Amino acid sequence: MTSDTASLAAVSAPVRRSSWGGVVALMIGVFALVTSEFLPASLLSPIASGLGVSEGVAGQAVTATALIGTIAGPTVGLLFPHLDRRTLLVGLALLAAVSNLLVAVAPEFWLLLIARMLLGVAIAGFWSMAVAVAAQLVAPEHLGRAMMIVNTGVSLATIVAVPLGAFLGALWDWRAVFVLVAVVSVLAAGVQLILLPSVAAATGSGVRTLLAALRSPVMIVGLVGIALLAGGHFAGFTYIRLGSADIPGLSAGGLAVLLAAYGIGGFVGNIVAGIVADRRLRLALVVMPAILGVAVTLFALLPNVVPLAFASVVLWGFAFGGVPTLVQTWAARVEPDRMEAAGGLVVAAFQIAIALGAAAGGALVDGAGVKDALVAGGIAAILGGVLLGSARRRGTATEL
Repeated sequence: MTSDTASLAAVSAPVRRSSWGGVVALMIGVFALVTSEFLPASLLSPIASGLGVSEGVAGQAVTATALIGTIAGPTVGLLFPHLDRRTLLVGLALLAAVSNLLVAVAPEFWLLLIARMLLGVAIAGFWSMAVAVAAQLVAPEHLGRAMMIVNTGVSLATIVAVPLGAFLGALWDWRAVFVLVAVVSVLAAGVQLILLPSVAAATGSGVRTLLAALRSPVMIVGLVGIALLAGGHFAGFTYIRLGSADIPGLSAGGLAVLLAAYGIGGFVGNIVAGIVADRRLRLALVVMPAILGVAVTLFALLPNVVPLAFASVVLWGFAFGGVPTLVQTWAARVEPDRMEAAGGLVVAAFQIAIALGAAAGGALVDGAGVKDALVAGGIAAILGGVLLGSARRRGTATEL
């Protein structure tokens, strides 16, 4: 057994049997939280109309969630260093329910912003705990597979949340849709309460542990790689609708099919990542971003070849769909004794990358054009993968 695997085994010692039901409970929690996060995208116009603000202003509800998540990801564990992690996760799911209810009754936009900030705390806190909790639920050699199951909640939310929100928003008032998602969050909390075993807080989950993780050269290189990878993706994906404008004969229905194909590709990519993460993690950390970069570049440069454009989007979704599972497993492997801190830092890197990637992509779109933004995003993703693949502990036999 390698030193990393031995450390993971030690962390998982409090739970003597694998609890795959607990892993499924984490997946359901992720589905509820990510659905809550994505919901405004499909209800932006009615929200803006209902609160008397522009759609641009209403869109800042998404920005507020991401910015608060950057702070909350590394700090939630610090605020509750000894709290049973099942209790903490249940509380975060209930906090998401409170957020959605506040959105549903908000008479003014400022209250909606506060509610979305609460959601940012819930999402970032849940994600920062996910890999450390999963490591206590399954054997060390199955951690990648467990994270694949957890991240299936993201894939399902990506495929379901936006179209379902748009459909229900056409039938009901937008506030009723948020009430429904609040109920889903409460149900997720109930499932976690039933299926999750008691999970002790990781040892050394204080400020010193977080700072020690930040001082690790391996972690720093990996976080830069994650930021480049996720930032490159969002620099392109934020403007995929603009990029698809050059696809000949693409109607609104065709765009919906294109985005659905991306979502299906992401679902498959997550499953594949779960299989390879436990066997060839280091190789996957390079190959998946390389596929993403090539796919984005082909989509940007050859949109007039319709079959190739659709295939590129499917590959794009496939590659990025595997990223959460791969980077969370990477964090657990390189910081087996500081998994909560590592998980929080990964969340922060992602949230920063979302904001900066979209902003950089927008600047390129305005200054040079959407093709340049997509190509630049693809190159950044490839560089991020190279850095991630190189960020590993020296002197160990573990396969990263």
